[in-house]
Amino acid sequence: MATASRTPATKRPGKPAEPPVEPPLDPWADDLRPTPQLAVALVLVALGAVALTAAAFVAVSPAAGPGFTSWPWLAVFALGPVAAALATRRKPGLAAGIVVGLAALAPGRLVLDLQFAVNGPLTIRPELYLPDRFVSGSAVGAGFWLLVGGDVLTGVAGVLAWRAVRAPDEEPERRRWRLLVPLLAVTASVGLLTAPVLSDNGFLLARSAFEGPWPALGGYLLLAAALPFAGVLALAAPSERVARGALGGLAAAAFGVAGPPVVAGLVRDDLHVTWGPVLVLVAMAAVAGLAGTRLTETSRDDAENLAGGAKLPGLFWWRLTTGLLGLATALAAVIGTLAPQVAVTALNPAAATPVSAAAESPARWFLLTAAIVVAVLSLGVLTPKTAPAARAVLGLAWAGIVLAGTAVLNTALTATQAGNLAGFGGADLNGASGAKPAFTYDLGAGAAWTFAALVLAVLAALAAVGTGVVEREDAGDAGQADGGVLTPVVAGAVLAVAAFGLPVFSVPGYVAPGLWSDFDTPSWGLLTAAAVVVGAAVLALRSRPKPASALLAGAALLVLLHATELPLVGGSLGGASPATGFWVALAAAVALLIAAAMSAAGGRREA
Repeated sequence: MATASRTPATKRPGKPAEPPVEPPLDPWADDLRPTPQLAVALVLVALGAVALTAAAFVAVSPAAGPGFTSWPWLAVFALGPVAAALATRRKPGLAAGIVVGLAALAPGRLVLDLQFAVNGPLTIRPELYLPDRFVSGSAVGAGFWLLVGGDVLTGVAGVLAWRAVRAPDEEPERRRWRLLVPLLAVTASVGLLTAPVLSDNGFLLARSAFEGPWPALGGYLLLAAALPFAGVLALAAPSERVARGALGGLAAAAFGVAGPPVVAGLVRDDLHVTWGPVLVLVAMAAVAGLAGTRLTETSRDDAENLAGGAKLPGLFWWRLTTGLLGLATALAAVIGTLAPQVAVTALNPAAATPVSAAAESPARWFLLTAAIVVAVLSLGVLTPKTAPAARAVLGLAWAGIVLAGTAVLNTALTATQAGNLAGFGGADLNGASGAKPAFTYDLGAGAAWTFAALVLAVLAALAAVGTGVVEREDAGDAGQADGGVLTPVVAGAVLAVAAFGLPVFSVPGYVAPGLWSDFDTPSWGLLTAAAVVVGAAVLALRSRPKPASALLAGAALLVLLHATELPLVGGSLGGASPATGFWVALAAAVALLIAAAMSAAGGRREA
């Protein structure tokens, strides 16, 4: 009896073997385990949310209560995200991420709430405090301590949640949207710095963050800085679930800040919605939508999409966006230079003569020069041959708009305040009481366009950074600058910081704002420019020779632009003479240019 022999199956000729199919990534799988730290964090964030909600029932001050029935809205904004975290406690990564995102804005909210204790009548929080009479000062009530306690509990919960899920030895996966999320966060930050509401109520003086008292300004600046930083940190989380939760929690926290002013503008006839909080809601809603997508790149196609982009078409669009934003920044700055900074309205023309000091800013030609520099560089970004170098320099030159724009806005703010003080009572110099104001002084079109230029400059800077990331990935190598440039780079950076901290010119009777004394609105521009130069110096030491050379040249250009304040601003004041800052700025520019030349020479040797 013949036995049948089995032969192994053979593959059909000409048909290649198929690669093994990887199982699809479960976007909501969670491989983290619950920990006692996370349990404590969930309890603390829940208590913090209850405290923030209770502040709507217990008055934050005995002088005034909420301007409308706000507790249902505050309960939704405070308790909603915490309920989501508790509901996902069986997925520790997601729950911890939500807590971390909520806690990211807690420090800024805490400083913002301190305004109730410093000067309650100046707060713009109609959901908690809206007087129905003139109040010169007010004490704090139990609601204030509930706000402080809620902020502190939320912040502590965030620290515990981050410690519970952090993995120091684990590198994060390559994330999608790593450029889009910071861009949306910066856009939302801009909205936070504008006036929360428009007010027809004589007991509520609505103003932007830069016009308000220091606790409000400090709080809004912390909130504006925390949004993009927390977005980047969320995407750097090793776990996909933590990253998703952190982005969602961050969006919910932003809604808790921007939502109440929008509700107040909708429910009260004497308050109106402004574009700033709406911009925050739209931008952070987009971030929340991105949190619902897969964040970890799993294929070559994902790695080459526009958000993480290294393909040439993506680079083209990034350069186009950067160039157009730069041109828009320059145009807004030019209009801000030429348009009036203060608008004067005559209420009683026969009573007095309007204050004339509010017409023009001595820094307007400085702003015009910065605009021309940005426009030329933006055109260079749009030209393929010069795009890499122009993009690197534009990534620093935007700070010149901030440097000059804050000086122009300072003149407008000062003139508005002085004009209104003089306008009440008109030209009555005998101290007569009860006189009606003859004129009102408000920020004019020039101030509005200058502020728009500052906003556009930040967006152009972020686009330039994104373009640089795409260019770096497209080049395929990181490299480093020649070590021989370390000495001139460090010398240039140190001298640049000193230059921005010292006055460039001196005029009898004029005290220039600085970094270490007489800190005023222009000091923010000085601080921004100094930080940009130092950052460029550090980055240049970690870059390839040609990009390093462009960065150092841009830093030198920014320092030289600061030195031009001597003729452009000092010349308008009259009798200006060079001060220490002018000579230090020239020395810093020389050191940075030497470093740029040495780096460029090193690049030619490598080629």
